[in-house]
Amino acid sequence: MTALGRAATGADFVFLHGGAQGGWVWEETIAALDRQTAGGFGRALVLDVPGCGSKRGRDTGELGPDEVAAELIAEIEAAGFGDAVLVGHSQAGTLAPRLLERAPQLFRRAVYVSAIAPLPGQTVLNHKQGLPGADAAASWSETPPSDPRALFRALFCNDMSEAEAGAFLDKLGADAWPAPMYAASDWRYGHLAAVRASYVVCLQDAVLPVAWQEIFAERLKVERLIRIDSGHQAMNTRPHALAEILRLEAG
Repeated sequence: MTALGRAATGADFVFLHGGAQGGWVWEETIAALDRQTAGGFGRALVLDVPGCGSKRGRDTGELGPDEVAAELIAEIEAAGFGDAVLVGHSQAGTLAPRLLERAPQLFRRAVYVSAIAPLPGQTVLNHKQGLPGADAAASWSETPPSDPRALFRALFCNDMSEAEAGAFLDKLGADAWPAPMYAASDWRYGHLAAVRASYVVCLQDAVLPVAWQEIFAERLKVERLIRIDSGHQAMNTRPHALAEILRLEAG
């Protein structure tokens, strides 16, 4: 968990990363928020799922969605955040609803960025079942690839330059969500009807096709879709555009 202090004006943001990554993915977007508001957007709290970022090396073998959610809620409360905008990317779509269920009073809004939302009964590893074109879609989570770096380059970095892709890929590999998170299947979305939320659709996403993102957005019961011309890592490749979206949504 990293808390960045700002002036007590504007909106506060809580950022939650996706799978195989850590809170470090939000650095560019937070810097963009800071520049766009001259430091006046509020505060930013960057969460790390156990096993990721500042929590690498933890024993996470017994941590499922409820245990992880309880830990993150405790961190948000300890940091003194309330009425914040919860921003979740990719696999965070499985965890953000838990946070909103356990402590709705802490959040004014949710913004999902190319986030997954498996059907109840599906796991993160088989969430593609029933989605259009799933049989032909690439996946890094089901079969270990012979060249992981090349596959990650194609999935995560399709809108990055070679230098940008190299720098991003060098950061991957040290972060791992708890194994029980990949076995969980008891997803709950009914409570989200009462949550103000938006979904940022990444138009060049090579991990989650646009049609899938739109289906996930419906499951997450968002009010509206916002489209951004980026790959899966919009926070890294289009940080200023994403920061502008977050500012507008927070308002």
